[in-house]
Amino acid sequence: MKIKESLGSRVFDVLNIVLMVLLMVVMVYPMVYVFSASISNNALVASGEVLLWPKDITFIAYEQLIYNPDLWISYWNTIRYTVTQVVLTLLVTSAMAYPLAKKWLPGRRFILLMAAFTLLFGGGMIPTFLVVQKLGMLDTIWAVVLPSLVSTWYLFIMRTFFEGLPEELEDAATIDGCGSFQVLLRIVLPLSMPVMATIGLFTAVNQWNAFFDALIYLNDRTLYPLQIMLRNILIAGTNVQGEGDLSHLETLKYAMIMIATLPILFVYPFIQKYFVQGAMIGSIKG
Repeated sequence: MKIKESLGSRVFDVLNIVLMVLLMVVMVYPMVYVFSASISNNALVASGEVLLWPKDITFIAYEQLIYNPDLWISYWNTIRYTVTQVVLTLLVTSAMAYPLAKKWLPGRRFILLMAAFTLLFGGGMIPTFLVVQKLGMLDTIWAVVLPSLVSTWYLFIMRTFFEGLPEELEDAATIDGCGSFQVLLRIVLPLSMPVMATIGLFTAVNQWNAFFDALIYLNDRTLYPLQIMLRNILIAGTNVQGEGDLSHLETLKYAMIMIATLPILFVYPFIQKYFVQGAMIGSIKG
């Protein structure tokens, strides 16, 4: 028997569809405009004549960037910073979150309070810089990776997820002779793909887009990540080739944005199913 929808329900559905379409346009339009501007004539872009579709199509901006060796050096730096950050963050965060999910851990409440304290108070930029300097990490990959290695927010999300796993599985593994570390590697982590994918994605996006730490801790240009190069073009207005030719500066800006943005966007569809599940599970239990 078909249930007749009320007028209020139909109005809600229409408004919901309209709202979703508007949100989609708001999110898609900037990407379409940036791509169109990156392949349009520089003078037309600078004069504001390019609004949606490209005009007087040219790929000279991409040619300048692709044949610039600094781009590939920056790309490689960003990739290795991001991969290292994601791997170490997942390992360290899971190793800390797993025991904190167990009530038998001595001092568990105190450790959680100290971790929560860091959500409200930080050491500050200058003390952090001095610590990095004293540890001899300036102009190394570790200056970019280690200071932001563990996020307290991600730690609490992972701990909450671990608390929701069936204890019977861990008890069975313990009876079979597995230690706590083996239980974590063989039982807990394989069952935690949703939360691992979620935190891994957040960490990758943050590190991929990060530039401030590199700006502070790195003086060697060969260690600069992609975002430093993007910043130099967008904010400083410097030419990527360093020759003072600014005839294609506007299209260079948009082409650089496309090159820096697309790789991280392509990652999301492959882990979308884990991302949605992990975000929901990590937010249900408190």
